[in-house]
Amino acid sequence: MSDARLPLLVIFDCDGVLVDSEPIARRVLAEALSEVGFPLTAQQAIDRYTGISLGAVLALVEAEWGRRLPADFAALLGERDRAAFAAELQPVSGAAEMLAGLGLPRCVASSGTIAKIRGNLSRTGLLQYLEPHLFSATMVARGKPAPDLFLHAAAMMAVPPARCVVIEDSLAGVRAARAAGMCVFGFHGGGHARPDSAAALQATGATRVFSRLCELPGLLASPAPAGD
Repeated sequence: MSDARLPLLVIFDCDGVLVDSEPIARRVLAEALSEVGFPLTAQQAIDRYTGISLGAVLALVEAEWGRRLPADFAALLGERDRAAFAAELQPVSGAAEMLAGLGLPRCVASSGTIAKIRGNLSRTGLLQYLEPHLFSATMVARGKPAPDLFLHAAAMMAVPPARCVVIEDSLAGVRAARAAGMCVFGFHGGGHARPDSAAALQATGATRVFSRLCELPGLLASPAPAGD
């Protein structure tokens, strides 16, 4: 591309951007935590933990609760997640069409494990558009909101951070992208989005916000305004 403000790589978050998993995952998490004595609603789980790795979520819960979770909690939660995803998970509306028509290199950088990323993308028919370029927070020392994962993805794809655009639905992800020196677009079209999601994403540092994936190619083709 002749315009240095246009991207050479699109880095997608997975949950809440490509697959509409956040309402399912946060409901299952809230139910499981409530059952062991840590009362939590699905909306509270969305507000507190969206975009953060499971390990970080459980550490935050234990710190707030002042108790250790059962040793098998993470494993049992994973089983419940997989069962719920198998029964309910859908792609975010327009994801397949957008990816099929996207004329740019792309990858996924998610807080989930590679097995979860691949499984969710496969289940929703999106894996064909993204494999093998899948990157997980398990590959780096620090997950979001640290920049490590996005910097790792850019390095593996051999693209300078300044020529990457990150697509994120979470505030933690927006902070991570900005810390990595990348442009970030805030997506608020997933099932967990709230009326104030767009404003919150912008306030956290998203250059642009949008709610329909079909809008993304046009946004990527337009240079970012000066100062973004």
